[in-house]
This record gives sequence, C-alpha cells and structure tokens, in this order.
Amino acid sequence: MPTSRYRLIATVGVVTISFSPILIRAAGDGSDMTIAFFRALYALPLLVIIHWRVRERDERPRRSRMLAVASGVFLALDLAFWHASIRQLGAGLATVIVYIQVVYVALLAWLLFGEKPARRSVALLPLILLGIFLISGAGSADAYGDNPGLGTIQALTAGLLYALFILLLRESGRGHSAPPSGPLLDATIGLAIVALIIGVSTEPDFSLEPSWPLHGWLLLLALVAQVIGWLIITKAMPHLPALDTSILLLGQPMLAILWAGMIFDESLGSGQWFGVALVLAGLTLFNLGKPAPDSSEPREQVGESLDDPV
Repeated sequence: MPTSRYRLIATVGVVTISFSPILIRAAGDGSDMTIAFFRALYALPLLVIIHWRVRERDERPRRSRMLAVASGVFLALDLAFWHASIRQLGAGLATVIVYIQVVYVALLAWLLFGEKPARRSVALLPLILLGIFLISGAGSADAYGDNPGLGTIQALTAGLLYALFILLLRESGRGHSAPPSGPLLDATIGLAIVALIIGVSTEPDFSLEPSWPLHGWLLLLALVAQVIGWLIITKAMPHLPALDTSILLLGQPMLAILWAGMIFDESLGSGQWFGVALVLAGLTLFNLGKPAPDSSEPREQVGESLDDPV
C-alpha cells in the first residue's frame, strides 16, 4: 500500500479522535485522571476482544510489547503535565506549546532512527503552527494564566512526553507482523496503570465510583477515541515517517474547535477562522505532496536495535 494511502488512513483516525474534547466536555464533572483512567479501562475489554481474534498474527517480541506499554505510560504523564499547564498558563497557550511536539518528533526521529525530515514537511510546519496559534486564542490578553513561567515548563514537558508516546507506539509495531490492536492494547494498559497511580496519589477528587452521565460519556469516549480512532492511527503509524504522523495529529485541535462551534454553539473570531484556513491549507498541501519513501521498509539506522527480540 503506498504511503499516501496510509496518510489518508491516519487522517481518518485524527478526525475520529478530534471528538475527544467534545465528549469530555459533555461528560461534565470528573477529574483529569479519572477521565484518563476510565477512558483506558473501558477500552481494554473491547481491545482484548478485538485482539483475541487476531492474536496469532501478533509476532512482536517482548521488547516491542514493552515499548508499547511505555508509550501508554508517556501518554498518561503527558495528560498530567498538559492539564497542569492549562491551570497555570491558560488553555490556549498551553495547547500551542504542547503541539510543539512536532519539533521533538522531528529531532528524535532524526537522531534515533535516521529519519531526516522532508523539506516539504519542514516548510509547511510554520504555516500549520501559526494556524493552531490563531485557533487557540493564545494571542489574546487573558490567555497567559496566573503562572506563565511554570505553565510553559509544564507544557514543554507535556509536548516532549507526547512526542515519546507517538514515537514509541509507532516503533512498537514496526519490523514485525502485528495487527494494530496489539500495540494499542499494550499502550492502553500502560495508560490505565499510570493514570490510576497519578490519580490516587495527586488528585483529591479522583474517583473510582461510577456515576451517570459521566461514565456514559466515558464509555463513548473509550469507544470512539481510544478504540476506533487510535486503532486506525496505529494501523498507519508503522508505515509513515514519524514526522508525517505528528503533522497529521496537528489537525486534531482545529477539528475540535470546529465541532465545539457546531455542537455547543461556540462562536469563532475572525482570527480563529483564519487559523482554521491556515491549518486546512497546510494539511491539504501536506497530503497532496509527493509521499516520502515507505518507512516500513527495512533500514540500517541507530534505532534498528529497538526491534530486536529480547
């Protein structure tokens, strides 16, 4: 399958997970780690059922499985740092800084796996990031929170953790035959364990008691985002350069803003609409551009040892 097809598959997954903020908002009350833990917990039985049917095709060695679990650990830590940065910095600027993950991904993929960023991808990044900056409202006077210094450090840390999540989840499914449900199941286990630990130890309002309608929305969040959306993305990830997946994920905040406007009647300012146009233009040009070589091909690079069996 050509790389352009995998880009399209990943784009469908990004559209699907862009409904996550909408479902979380609809859920109402619930601490950050309560939502993260039950999102993972409710997804696990579905992923187990899906993976059980194709388990004989999962030929990943133990190291690859541990990489997938570690990716879920980094995702849980990312969520913790990102939500902390929102409280200190404001949602708009915190979101912009976290999505600097594309820079982390580009650098780490180059250093670890020898994936030199394509010129087209690098050229389009400023356009897309400017669009996200405008969409977020981070340039408004009240967007900088009560403690911008601490919030910036937390958001930069969250961006690095998200980049590690992307890279490890992709790497866990490369070089060996594995249906996407395998790496995603392992990652979701890591997410659930660490979200539970963080929630119990740091959040006074963390709760394991099911309540309605919160848990109805969390069930839907698990199905739509953690299972369907990330299964689609995980299927495409091993066949794309790391930066390609990272760039496509930049469409998530733009789409979430659009859904919020349509569902919750949140009005967008002229600057935000301009930002939407910039992101759409950047992602369209990216998807229409000449595909990079399929990254699923064998390679002799620094990161090759990550696929060796233990």
